[in-house]
Amino acid sequence: MPRLNFTAVTEFIFEGFSIFGWQHRLFLFGVFLVLYLLTLASNAIILTVIHLNRQLHTPMYFFLSVLSISETCYTVAIIPRMLSSLLNSQRVISIPDCATQLFFYLTFGINNCFLLTAMGYDRYVAICNPLRYSVIMGKKTCIQLASGSWSIGLSTAIIQVSSVFSLPFCGTNIISHFFCDIRPLMKLSCADTTIKEFITLLISLCVLVLPMVLIFISYVLIVTTILKIASAEGRKKAFATCASHLTVVIVHYGCTSFIYLKPKSHN
Repeated sequence: MPRLNFTAVTEFIFEGFSIFGWQHRLFLFGVFLVLYLLTLASNAIILTVIHLNRQLHTPMYFFLSVLSISETCYTVAIIPRMLSSLLNSQRVISIPDCATQLFFYLTFGINNCFLLTAMGYDRYVAICNPLRYSVIMGKKTCIQLASGSWSIGLSTAIIQVSSVFSLPFCGTNIISHFFCDIRPLMKLSCADTTIKEFITLLISLCVLVLPMVLIFISYVLIVTTILKIASAEGRKKAFATCASHLTVVIVHYGCTSFIYLKPKSHN
């Protein structure tokens, strides 16, 4: 049953870091600002180096450059407003702005998942089918894989944002987070969100578990092929080409799975 006799919400307030005092918030502002600037700088350096060095105009570095752009947009969607809320006692965001932030956050986050999957496929072809690598991973294929990742992120974000903001919000307008995310927003609705939460879980499984399974299969085949290489030096070089990608995959999916696939709290 929906809760009645509540005033409709027109804006939200981030609870975020309000539990901390001014000095703690100022310290966190400095830490996050430095990390944010380092992220922007590192992605800018990656893009510049790849653009200027023609030897890096390969599928692997093409996907890396697209991932750097997506990561930059992903952080821009969240961090600037979070930094502002650390310094400003007025942590208010309008519903349209909240919907916009959620849209870009989901678009680039989901896009990153499938870009990592495309990079895993690229490593699979490079190691398991090296003689046909240039044919299989041609420019057209790379563009199609990157475009497909963006399309999945965009379409999924539209579905999720439309689902969340079709809910009525009334009563409390305090978001228990430092940015607009699906679960904290659904908790503020004065309607039954059981079905929508189930749909959100299914979508999360699709955009997280499916890419993880595909990457896992790719690496099973990669490891199987590497173990067949006769020389230890050859095996070492083959593993080295996958190490950075595998590290990013573990960090990205580990954090994201903890957030979106953990059981719902009833507190």
